Amino acid sequence: MRLVTYEAESGSPQLGAVVENEVIQFKPRNSGDKVFASMRSLLEAGEVGLARAREVADSPASSRVDLKQVRLLAPVANPSKIIAVGLNYRDHARELNVEPPATPIIFAKFSSSITGPGAPVLLPAGDVQLDYEAELAVVIGRRGKSILAADAMEYVAGYMPLNDISARKWQFADQQWVRGKSCDTFCPIGPWLTTRDEVPDPHALAIKTRVNGEFRQNSNTSNLIFRVPELVAFISAAITLHPGDIIATGTPDGVGVFRKPPVFLQTGDVVEVEIENLGLLKNHIEGPQHPAWH
Repeated sequence: MRLVTYEAESGSPQLGAVVENEVIQFKPRNSGDKVFASMRSLLEAGEVGLARAREVADSPASSRVDLKQVRLLAPVANPSKIIAVGLNYRDHARELNVEPPATPIIFAKFSSSITGPGAPVLLPAGDVQLDYEAELAVVIGRRGKSILAADAMEYVAGYMPLNDISARKWQFADQQWVRGKSCDTFCPIGPWLTTRDEVPDPHALAIKTRVNGEFRQNSNTSNLIFRVPELVAFISAAITLHPGDIIATGTPDGVGVFRKPPVFLQTGDVVEVEIENLGLLKNHIEGPQHPAWH
């Protein structure tokens, strides 16, 4: 299934599933039906929630609306955490002329940085070195701690494109990455959450970035250094994972800061992150924000 959070004429966020060019609305059939308030609450219901979603998506009697008539929002709006992985593509390591890390390098992005497809990314006034990073996002579907790599995929709800927007001046000046990675709007996700059963191998997907139609990144998740099971096991050894949590698995080569000369995003630019079979995430750059902080 391709699960979405969307806004229709009512103006309030709703859940649904995209089938071809329509959104199947998750509406109650009778007064006793449970309606999930968010994607996170649906995932917290586990297989019961996903089974209910499949039932509605497959029913010819379900309410439908044209995809063009709704505004798609961030599929998962309020995860308890976003855990990102640095330097996790072989081609990116070659780009930097460094050895691949022996263990995953993880850092946090605040959940307040999340924004949806089509929404603006706001350029901070104090950092004009704005950069893109196409990433495969893994969404957790079950609570877990100390998960074995062999069991890790059972804890994955699905996948989606993610753009790990980065303010490079702040990222490198701070000696750690949280501020430069967590500004408001710095985590576009979407357009939908594709459930795990629809993705036979998350390590064989083309991943691309275009800026104003020009290719900037063009790789494949087969270049991941640490794959999804290893990341889930490594992270959960220290941190309990909850339904709705997002793991951003790293970016391939081609980011702006390491081009010669560097190329950064500007106001008016249109950035597209596309992952094979998972959809196209498109955002535009607006700004700068005020006041500036250096």
